[in-house]
Amino acid sequence: MKISKKISVVFAALPVAATSLLAVTPAQAAPKNLARAVATADWLEKNIDDPKVRVFEVSTEVGLYEKGHIKNAVKINWYTDLVDTVNRDLVSTKNFNKLLQTAGIDSDTTVVFYGDKNNWFAAWGAWVFNRFGVQDVRLLDGGRVKWEKDGRALTTAVPTFGKGNFTVKKIDRSIRATLIADVLPAAKAAVKGKADVKLIDIRSADEYNGKVFAAAGFQELAIRAGHIPGAINVPWGQNVNADGTFKSVADLKKLYADLGVDGKKNIITYCRIGERSSLTWFVLSEILGYNVKNYDGSWTEYGNSVGVPIVNNAGTIWGAA
Repeated sequence: MKISKKISVVFAALPVAATSLLAVTPAQAAPKNLARAVATADWLEKNIDDPKVRVFEVSTEVGLYEKGHIKNAVKINWYTDLVDTVNRDLVSTKNFNKLLQTAGIDSDTTVVFYGDKNNWFAAWGAWVFNRFGVQDVRLLDGGRVKWEKDGRALTTAVPTFGKGNFTVKKIDRSIRATLIADVLPAAKAAVKGKADVKLIDIRSADEYNGKVFAAAGFQELAIRAGHIPGAINVPWGQNVNADGTFKSVADLKKLYADLGVDGKKNIITYCRIGERSSLTWFVLSEILGYNVKNYDGSWTEYGNSVGVPIVNNAGTIWGAA
């Protein structure tokens, strides 16, 4: 599985305090990712009115954007704007072009995502935008929670922009894993003890071990519990500090290296529906520069598939009392 990536050439102007996260030489970052993809709150405040910067909020809490959002931020609804609402797939190229042009996105616009819950779905948005070839996509460090805790300004004014000129030129298929082409071969190889791809399950330990089918309150379920053979469990929350900001490059490298993930092998991340794993994809791909695919089918596809190998440490059975 050979994975290639684009080169980003736009650099964020970041304060000295943030350089521990971003001070990575091109050789360490890998050719696909010369520019750092994390925007600090200070940088965003200074560039909020720059016509070449566009901000998107992707939050899960209903009505949160309407209560107040970062100035000039455009709301994206993850389950209608970024997906096909009939078939289980990502948004069509036609609708993606329309979404971005309506938001005033040009081919050279810097896009900054933020959202609630430590940027869960903001990272999903960043992954989708990267897949459709948007050249400069960043996440706001700390997301909405830290922005609010820092006492930074919010507004209820909904912005409008002139039509942008962005059009998808090429879809980056190297960052999306599919069941047949990527995940099932990796699982079968792991069963035979010949794994050449690192699978990372970012769900909770209870989900990973099969004790529960999904975290409480989530409606997207599989009828089998457990994890993909060969996958290691690194819950997504380990990527961030207590305030929601990303851990330093050194800490992130150590976190994964201690578990045998050093970027020398290709990586596939997954969760339940691909949203939490997008954050881990962002860390490994956009911050550390590793070759990573996100499996957006994730456990709701894999765990509902007939005949695939599964590891269920807890032995939980669907429908059992």
